[in-house]
Amino acid sequence: MICGLVASTNIFPSAFTSFSNLERPKKLLLQWRSSGPLPVHCSASSPRMSLATETEGAEPPLTGGSYDFLSATTSLTEKMLECPKKVTLVRHGLSSWNEESRVQGSSNLSVLTETGVMQAERCKSTAEVIWKGREEPLVFLDSLKEAHLFFLEGMKNAEARAIYPREYTTWREDPSNFSVNGVYPVQKLWGTAREAWREILISPGKDFLVVTHKSMLRALVCTSLGLGPERFRAVDINNGGISIFNFNTKGEAMLQALNMTAHMYSDYYYIY
Repeated sequence: MICGLVASTNIFPSAFTSFSNLERPKKLLLQWRSSGPLPVHCSASSPRMSLATETEGAEPPLTGGSYDFLSATTSLTEKMLECPKKVTLVRHGLSSWNEESRVQGSSNLSVLTETGVMQAERCKSTAEVIWKGREEPLVFLDSLKEAHLFFLEGMKNAEARAIYPREYTTWREDPSNFSVNGVYPVQKLWGTAREAWREILISPGKDFLVVTHKSMLRALVCTSLGLGPERFRAVDINNGGISIFNFNTKGEAMLQALNMTAHMYSDYYYIY
């Protein structure tokens, strides 16, 4: 059975608008307010069911989804939240450095390609498209920055492998132990990811959309599930990929969906 997420607020436009100012995707946190719980609709014959709740004695949803994940993971907030929360994570579209097989990082020199524009737009422009007409301001978090990879940033992978063989091999095969002058970018990224989760989850509201970068998304997914930086490459997120988390009032996470890309295929924007 194939389920489609139906939201009272149109979060993801079916067609993407091109913009002339294509800067490097930026970190971004969006919050939307919906008039009610987000329902899941499974086939034309089944009723719409509210997503997982914490109501004691609640029956399992007809979709077969879990409604009780107490203590499944470690609290990311170490404090009680005002209500259960839902966080949707999105990776930006294909950038020029993706296409040229360059080492990405925190640099602003990489811009979206034409394909990337069609796929999702850069983070800030995506936010502006989604948020058009709403009164609440967009929120940008420094804690959602991409990892800083120092001299490797912007180099083509083949060049980096030839010029810095030891450092490049460590970055590719043992990223958690990749270091420059005593700085461990991936280990540092895990700390900023935990900070980002706290900032997001203690913010007022129930539903959040976060648009950011691949390495940060890997860190967000892993930290929410209690995985350390040595698991950095255990998770992959495609350009335009969508991941969804539910959080209970203790700040414990349940991964509901990872790296969904069907929307990119159905709209003919996902060609890789």
